[in-house]
Amino acid sequence: MAVPKRKTSKARRDKRRTHDALKAPSFSTCQKCGAPTRSHHICEHCGSYNGKQITAVKE
Repeated sequence: MAVPKRKTSKARRDKRRTHDALKAPSFSTCQKCGAPTRSHHICEHCGSYNGKQITAVKE
């Protein structure tokens, strides 16, 4: 049975966990309406993506 030979220190444990934190989503501006949108997502305000109309927007 595998058992650790030494106790893992708090510093070593926390160094391993540095990449586990959640990051805030990055935003860019829509080409058509200028509203803030997520990168590589359809704009919620005008329904366009990459300068093309994708979905009809309810008003």
